[in-house]
Amino acid sequence: MVEQTTGNFEGRIPSMSLKPQALLVMNSGTFADQFDSTRLERLAGLVDLGDHPWTDSLDASELAGRLEEVEILLTSWGVPQLNAERLERMPKLRAVFHCAGTVRSFVSEELWDRGITVTNGADANAIPVAEFTFASIVLAGKKAHVLANDARTHRDDWSYISDRGELGNIGRVIGVIGFSRIGRRVVHLVQQLQDVTCLVSDPHADPLEVAAAGATLVPLEELLPVSDVVTVHAPALPETRHMISTAELHAMKDHATLINTARGSLVDTAALEKECATGRITALLDVTEPEPLPAESTLYDLPNVIITPHIAGSLGTETRRMSDAALDDLERYLAGKDLLAQVVHADLGLSA
Repeated sequence: MVEQTTGNFEGRIPSMSLKPQALLVMNSGTFADQFDSTRLERLAGLVDLGDHPWTDSLDASELAGRLEEVEILLTSWGVPQLNAERLERMPKLRAVFHCAGTVRSFVSEELWDRGITVTNGADANAIPVAEFTFASIVLAGKKAHVLANDARTHRDDWSYISDRGELGNIGRVIGVIGFSRIGRRVVHLVQQLQDVTCLVSDPHADPLEVAAAGATLVPLEELLPVSDVVTVHAPALPETRHMISTAELHAMKDHATLINTARGSLVDTAALEKECATGRITALLDVTEPEPLPAESTLYDLPNVIITPHIAGSLGTETRRMSDAALDDLERYLAGKDLLAQVVHADLGLSA
């Protein structure tokens, strides 16, 4: 069994193990969450972790000898950017197995130029986000969050229920913006609702694939006016910044709900503040721009706005699902098999 450590790697003499040398690089809290004794034992059966398997830095001088021999990194939240200088210290590095979602924060052109294999846990991370979104859609159908806020004001009379529009989850139109890995899962999950119509807006999606999933591909301007719930699952790219702004919010039907569990930059905060202040629509925001919102934002005070602190993605025990996915791909890598979650440079143009 490999001992968990809580401090930085202190260096060691490379062993004569025939297993490739590997190092876990992430912050201490993430390491504790994602690599319990069971997963460390599994990892130690595949690679040589040395005396101390983990570090939160790649810049300490005592790491020099260790990094010269490292062939495999397992990374997660807190990994520093793998830039040219750091890669120079790891001349034998062949693969990076990222135990979290997007790799945007740490990959570099130098990493791609070296042909280093990269995987991520985005598929595993999509599961809790889609579950959270589906739960939010069901609760939105009953206006549960908003009515709970209303109850704080209307304490002796429940007649306020009629002020939030028609309630229920039968015969609803659900609009999904972005047929991403999360968007696809949401489309699948909403099929559980009776007599549901699911619309998808995504300029890169294949209409046949969308139809096979149980939805219809339509332009955004067609989706917005008819959807009871609009849920955003597009990537954060220059061309998607503020894709939901004044015109789009105005286009939404009365009493509709906007859900954002993707990226805060996709929704124009100033425009959302103005539209939600009218009380016409509801917003369920797990991400915002900026994050967190300034204390003076009016969104905090509106009963028709629900803000959660970026909790839709993997948390706590859920993060171990991404560790397991990385270990699965590490096994495949060492066996010379095709990887399940490999990321290539071109992927970053269309992924979150």
